[in-house]
Amino acid sequence: SNHQLARDFLAAIAGGQLPDELVTPDMSFWSVNSGTSDKARFHGGVKLLASIFGGSLRYDIDALTAEEDRVTAEVQSHGTLPDGQAFHNSHVFLFRIRDGRISAVAEYMNQFVVRDTIVPLMQAASATATGR
Repeated sequence: SNHQLARDFLAAIAGGQLPDELVTPDMSFWSVNSGTSDKARFHGGVKLLASIFGGSLRYDIDALTAEEDRVTAEVQSHGTLPDGQAFHNSHVFLFRIRDGRISAVAEYMNQFVVRDTIVPLMQAASATATGR
């Protein structure tokens, strides 16, 4: 069901994965912080985010609504930052489903939490990975 597809997607990205069986080859992602990404760029970001949290990131679903080709998930993220601090943010994910797989995702979240906490960590991890 589309409910389960959204649950599986959130569990996968928390672990740094983006399994092909969950998403279409042309899947697109949009967020309030980063704009539009294709599947490859989004997967790179997912892997980077998972590495920052060292396996501690999880998405807890507060509400899940599915109708026709759309799913909306109200979600709380939790994890432990590299310095040991607890992390939390609130999200709304909007999914579009095509042929039993996710074709598009839009993510809204508290952008100030991301800007102040996650972006500097992702920039540092990206710089380290590329040797800058």
